[in-house]
Order: sequence, then structure tokens, then C-alpha cells
Amino acid sequence: MPDSTAASPAGTEPVSAEPVGHDGIRVAIHETEAWHRSSGIALAIFVLSIIGFLAGIVLCIRAGVMLDAGEPAALGVLMLVVGVLLSLTCALMWSMLTIVAPGQTSVRQFFGRYVGTIRRDGISLVAPFTTGKKISVRVHNFETNELKVNDSDGNPVNIAAIVVWQVADTAKAVFAVEAYQEFIETQAEAALRHVATTHPYDEPKPGEQSLRGSTDLVSAELADEVAARVALAGLEVLEVRISSLAYAPEIAQAMLQRQQASAIIAAREKIVEGAVTMVDQALQRLEKEGVVVLDDERRAQMVSNLLLVLTSEQRATPVINAGSLYS
Repeated sequence: MPDSTAASPAGTEPVSAEPVGHDGIRVAIHETEAWHRSSGIALAIFVLSIIGFLAGIVLCIRAGVMLDAGEPAALGVLMLVVGVLLSLTCALMWSMLTIVAPGQTSVRQFFGRYVGTIRRDGISLVAPFTTGKKISVRVHNFETNELKVNDSDGNPVNIAAIVVWQVADTAKAVFAVEAYQEFIETQAEAALRHVATTHPYDEPKPGEQSLRGSTDLVSAELADEVAARVALAGLEVLEVRISSLAYAPEIAQAMLQRQQASAIIAAREKIVEGAVTMVDQALQRLEKEGVVVLDDERRAQMVSNLLLVLTSEQRATPVINAGSLYS
């Protein structure tokens, strides 16, 4: 039976020869350090390559002059060959130099094979015949499109988020996905849709978190899900924050009326609770200090009057009763 695995180049893991399904990754690769030398050596090579290249051009010109002047052909041809070889050698040495800016990396390939990544900034000497692709490892951020999704109660809401991220593994970012910037944007919107559908917009049940009332917890959950989705591309999520959250326009007015009604009920409950406390304190003080002796009927009448005064939304108008309560 043939072996199902093939030899893997440096920086890669053994990859199955058969296609991988939903639970796997087709390109199993990780970042390694490419061969390179310090800036001092690279700078010396740079200077020598320029001098040598100029010397080679001078030799070629001198050889052409000697051949035109009828001088010994062998010497002229020899100088021409030496000049051409010197120029080609210096050009090759020049191609072995690369410059990496701060916050950038150079992903090196040798005839299509990944050979490592250079993260050190400045000028460096690299292996000959290798090509490099610049990948930024700076911190990026973007805002998702405003999505219309249904929360866990089925109410349509508009939601958007800001994602802060950076490249952690340059090899995976280049080779594991087609375009890692588009990949994270798409996965962030997918994760946002999923998280929004698992929470109610407001008024959560016991043990639940709402999108509006538990923004920090929902943002942390969203960051974890986005990070899990983009890990195969070598991307690291630093922070995710909800930037826009509101009911969809078609139900916004109805939900506003419900919120207003809930606020009015809560306010009236607070007013009634305070009024009952004040009436109780007033009756206790009247009886304690012996200001007046009240039977049950007079007590009920006073409670009614006090509650009316304390809970009424309009100014109460007093009515003077010159007679008896029972007349």
C-alpha cells in the first residue's frame, strides 16, 4: 500500500496526500526564520557589489577599445570575459540584499518553496535566488458592515463591530489562505451574526446576557469566536468592540414604546413605594406624639388623602371640611 504522506519542505508539517475535509487544513505550514546575515555584512556586500559592478563595466569598455585598436585579441577577450563575469557576480550579490522596514517582514521563497521569514528590520544579506514578499505585522483595524440579524428573541437588530488584529504567523497568512485581509473581514461578519443571534437585545432571562446590557461580555465572546475562525490564517485578534447596535427601523418605534412603558411602570413603582413609606412614617409620628387620635375610618381617609397627594402627577387642591367626617 502506498504511503499516504509526502516529504515536507522546511517549515511545513507532513501533509496527507488525500484531500482534507471540514475539520482539517489543506496547507499545513508555520513560520520559520529565514537564513540571513547582519546589517554590517550586508552593507559591506552592498558597497563591494557596486565597486565590482563598476569595475566590470570599465573592463568591458577597455576590452572593446583594445579590440578596436588591433591589440592582441586574446587579452581583449580575456578582459571582456572577466568584466562580464565580474558584473554578473556583483549583480547576483546585489540581489542577495533586502531591506525590511520596522513593522514589516519579508517572506522568502526559493523557486516557489517557502524557506523562512525575516523579521529583523534594516538591510540584510539573504540566500541567493530567493524572492521576498513584504507582509506587514503592524496592528490593523476595520469596521464591519452594519448587519441586520435577528436576536435570540427573533427581533431584527442592526449591529456592527470594530476588529483590531495583526498578522502573527506570516507563513500561514501568505500560503494558508488566498487573501488574509478579505478572509478576516468575512469571518468577522460571520462571527458577529452568530453571536448576535445567541443573545437577546434587551431584557435577558436569568443567566443570559443581553446585547445592550452586557456589551463587554458580548464583545469578549465575539473576540474569542473571531480569533478561533482566523487562527488557521495565522492572524491574531487583539480586540473586538461593538460599534453600532439598534433595533431595525421596522420595529424600532414599537420597541421604543415598550421601553417607555417599562420606564413609566418602574418610575410609578418607585413613587408608590416612597409614598407608602412616607404615609407610614407620618401616621406613626402622629400617634407617637399624640397629635390626633384616629379610628380605623379616619386612618383610612388620611391614608387615601396622603397617597393621592404624593402619587398624583398634578398639584393637589385642598378642600376644607368645616363639618364632621360622619355628617
